[in-house]
Amino acid sequence: MTSATRSAGQTGEVVRPNTLRRLLRNPLGLISIIVLGVLLILAIIGPWIAPYSQTHADIAASLAGPSADHLLGTDSPGRDVLSRLLFGTQLTIFSGLLCAAVAIAIGLPSGLLAGYYGGWFDSVAGWAGNMLMSLPGIVVLLAVRAALGPSVWISMIIFGVLLSPGYFRLTRTAVQSVRNELYVDAARVAGLSDGRIIARHIFSVVRAPIIIQTAIVTGVAISIQAGLQFLGLGDPGEASWGAMVNEGFKNIYVAPGLIVPPIVMIGLTIGALVLLANALRDALEDGQKVSRKRRLTDIATGAVTMAMPVVKTGGSAERTAAPARGKRAAATVEAGTEHHLVKVTGLGVGYPQADGSTKHVVDDVSFHVDRGEVLGIVGESGSGKSQTAFSILGLLPDNAEIIAGSIQFDGKYTVEPGDTKVDQARVRPLRGKRIAYIPQEPMSNLDPNFTIGHQLARPLRVVMGMSKAAAKARAIELLGLVGIVDPARTYDLHPHEISGGMAQRVLIAGAISCEPDLIIADEPTTALDVTVQAEVLDLLRGLQKRIGMGIVLVTHNFGVVADLADRVLVMQAGHVVESGDVRQILRDPQNPYTRILLSAMLEGKEPMTMLTEVGRERAGARA
Repeated sequence: MTSATRSAGQTGEVVRPNTLRRLLRNPLGLISIIVLGVLLILAIIGPWIAPYSQTHADIAASLAGPSADHLLGTDSPGRDVLSRLLFGTQLTIFSGLLCAAVAIAIGLPSGLLAGYYGGWFDSVAGWAGNMLMSLPGIVVLLAVRAALGPSVWISMIIFGVLLSPGYFRLTRTAVQSVRNELYVDAARVAGLSDGRIIARHIFSVVRAPIIIQTAIVTGVAISIQAGLQFLGLGDPGEASWGAMVNEGFKNIYVAPGLIVPPIVMIGLTIGALVLLANALRDALEDGQKVSRKRRLTDIATGAVTMAMPVVKTGGSAERTAAPARGKRAAATVEAGTEHHLVKVTGLGVGYPQADGSTKHVVDDVSFHVDRGEVLGIVGESGSGKSQTAFSILGLLPDNAEIIAGSIQFDGKYTVEPGDTKVDQARVRPLRGKRIAYIPQEPMSNLDPNFTIGHQLARPLRVVMGMSKAAAKARAIELLGLVGIVDPARTYDLHPHEISGGMAQRVLIAGAISCEPDLIIADEPTTALDVTVQAEVLDLLRGLQKRIGMGIVLVTHNFGVVADLADRVLVMQAGHVVESGDVRQILRDPQNPYTRILLSAMLEGKEPMTMLTEVGRERAGARA
């Protein structure tokens, strides 16, 4: 047990709530549980607490209004409405659950097996599912009633079989999307059986849609069952909500209130089922929640340590450890620097884990960016550089928490000391207008359904309030500004009609469209070839000088930093290991990790002897 775990256990500040607790914390989930719980209790004990039997009739009290003897009145044969409502609750709810259970029992296992194994079973099961889906359900139910009699239970079993292809297709599609994932292959390599892989790794992917589907199927089953009873195709000797709706409809002009109780019960049940399904899905899929209350003193004294990656130097592996937090002073931005465009002080970002601990991905990071300045944040994958940038943007995932520190933009806090989340109310007005973002995958960040021009002009109209004509003119001007040869033609193209380099230029045009004060560029050249990388870097350099904006350049390439940045911040495993003027860092790096990154650059390296000799031999052979 680590010190962090012991501290959490002793203070009770880190909470690991189970699924039921998270479900009960959801107001809609709690309300739906109460409603369905009451209905289930009534379905079980209803026949015992009903004032009369479901067939008891008092002809003298036909269509009587509410009274002490009949709290909800009577229907046309003189039967007590409350009693029939209680009896109908049992029949309607249990028959709906039976239908859903049959559909799940057939569709879920067959979908798991077909999606995971494929082959002949997939073909046969798919053919059977298509055949069932082609059958008209209401005609089949009418035929079953004619052949087997007006039994609600038999009808719901048959209807469950007809609905099972929906579960099959849903499950099969979800399983096929993950069966070839690397973590499934790793489980196979680890020796896990197929049954365990399906139960532990595959089923978790389909549980959320299955929950939603079950709510829908149960609601549809209740509706169909009530519809059959309404049409008079059910057992006349059994009370049900559908039969009560039929009775109320026939007497709508004589006793209009007679139709209200069964309609309310049907609507209440179906609505509660849908709300419960959504709340349960959220409770299952949400990450483990951690109490907002934090002991910052524990964090400052090193309650949690981070595992550092192994890097190879000179053919041997050595482990580079981060400085112990308890032994180094917290890095802070100097006082009197409120004029900085962005000031990050002692930032810490963490993610709650299932065991109640917190994984630190950014730890005590401090820096500032001025107008007209380019700050490069460099480090290997997983060093926390993108998480730092996303903290400024306010785009951290929902389960991420600010453990410590603060963020200021233009002298105002977006994250105040003590905040555990980025205040979206403070950041949202800045995004797009004063803070822009350039992602690293250009083609994935352009919507294929809209033209380039639409995607550039829309923010101008929404954020800047431009007219349609003015936004189009500005968008074409921006496309020309970023070096696109024929901007008017590109304006009308879709993303699939342009190259990756042009797509990156389009994203840069979108980033500068509202003339922001700060641009955060997250690996802006990673997805591009070398020639286009150089063009994009020249473009960013020219725009930065022309507009005078600040740039935070997130990259793992020291060559990009050397070409574009004024200052550099070197990060490793969430920590800042070195920072300063880019020329000073390049010429005289002080930290071993910085020297390792610089030595990894290919510039100035000699080719391997073997490759050189092979090249000479091939050159001689061609000669």
